Amino acid sequence: MTRPQGSAARELGLKRSEFDLAVRLGRIRTVAATDGGRRRVPREEIERIRDTEGFPDLLREQVRVVGTAEGARLMDIPQTRFTRLARAGLLIPAKFYLNRYRAVVWLYLAAELREFADSVLHAPLLTGRAPAHMRARLSAGEDLRPRRWRARHAGFLLGQSRDPWDRAAAMATLLDAAQLADLVESPYERAHLRRLRPEESWYGAPDSPTAQVVERVLIADDPDEISWLRANLLLSLAEARRLRPAPRPTTPEAAAVPLPPAELAPESVPTPRSAPDEPARGLWGRLLGRRG
Repeated sequence: MTRPQGSAARELGLKRSEFDLAVRLGRIRTVAATDGGRRRVPREEIERIRDTEGFPDLLREQVRVVGTAEGARLMDIPQTRFTRLARAGLLIPAKFYLNRYRAVVWLYLAAELREFADSVLHAPLLTGRAPAHMRARLSAGEDLRPRRWRARHAGFLLGQSRDPWDRAAAMATLLDAAQLADLVESPYERAHLRRLRPEESWYGAPDSPTAQVVERVLIADDPDEISWLRANLLLSLAEARRLRPAPRPTTPEAAAVPLPPAELAPESVPTPRSAPDEPARGLWGRLLGRRG
């Protein structure tokens, strides 16, 4: 027996935003709906969480997010230092939203910030001078917050994947249309990957100003990151094709519907380095290397 996500959130005493984040973080297990609709929560999962010691306060604390100002207070550091640590990729955003000016506002897990601040290894970063390489990269305008969020988001998408086609669709979600057309020549396969693309309630209406801003966060833009995504998409596609081909129209009516045109691939794609540089290398390696 399963419950709709809205009902499960109410039974667990969570706001919908808290529930959605708990699912993304793997705190709440969901299963595919038998009718192909929105994923549902098993009854036994709800009971497991309710029987956990410290419920519901512990669960709420695990998904509590804070912005830059509150995060800096939690870590007892100036906001400017907090922002520099986040831009350097050392503090990983858990979610984001767009403010009234459609600017991206990053939010962080309070529990992760406290853990970072309590670590002896991180003490020099909280009070001392930042390492030279970090200062140089920040001075050059580097901002790893979108990339670090994408790595976390990829982990969620892969965790929801049921087979190689789902995994390929998860990787395709993070690549732009030109990259996808370059890698996937078959229009039937591209259409299938689009159909499997997860629905995101925060994405906004297609082509809306909100969707355009969100897409700039969602789509990979770093050569190393793109290289990892392309390699894993190709691996998943090879496995998916062995499992079953992408569906094709089976009726004259369906065949008459034009397929999405192949987007023009860029004339040249920057050659990525052999592996993502730190600190993203370890996280992408673990997330994108997951199978099954």
